[in-house]
Amino acid sequence: MSTPVPRPATYEDLLAVPAHLVAEIVNGQLRTHPRPRPRHLVASSALGAELSGPFQRGRGGPGGWWILDEPELHLGDDVLVPDLAGWRRERMPEIPEAGWFELAPDWVCEILSPSTARMDRVDKMAIYAREGIAYLWLIDPDLKTLEAFELTDKRWTLIATHGGDDPVHVAPFEVLALELSALWV
Repeated sequence: MSTPVPRPATYEDLLAVPAHLVAEIVNGQLRTHPRPRPRHLVASSALGAELSGPFQRGRGGPGGWWILDEPELHLGDDVLVPDLAGWRRERMPEIPEAGWFELAPDWVCEILSPSTARMDRVDKMAIYAREGIAYLWLIDPDLKTLEAFELTDKRWTLIATHGGDDPVHVAPFEVLALELSALWV
């Protein structure tokens, strides 16, 4: 007797997940995890605020980006929800009308938590590389660190590791100093 092969998760499976959980389809599997902890939310919200003024709105910075919290990305058969993502406006002049994005962003940021760190580092990093996303940041609010990666020849290269409260310049937003102290509680 043969064992049935599990079917890949569908978008309908994702929509059936209760609202108190975050749901993604990663490598054909439905993955759920609880909503982020407050420390995670502070880091994500503060980073979005730091980047939106100068890079999305052009206030005190170059503008030219869309910076969005938790966008739903439809990348091939995968449906991912990074904590933050950014698109250069030259690639995406307008926000699409659909409830998700099929155009891969130019930058993604994952705020690591105990329930998602392995998936963020192993599964999602590979998908982001496959899709040609140029920059990836991993932020650990418990360790107060930021790791920045750049995609080179379809492989991630660690370009910076920062910790503590120092202002830092990190690609692709290196033209302005990012105040890391704003991300930590």
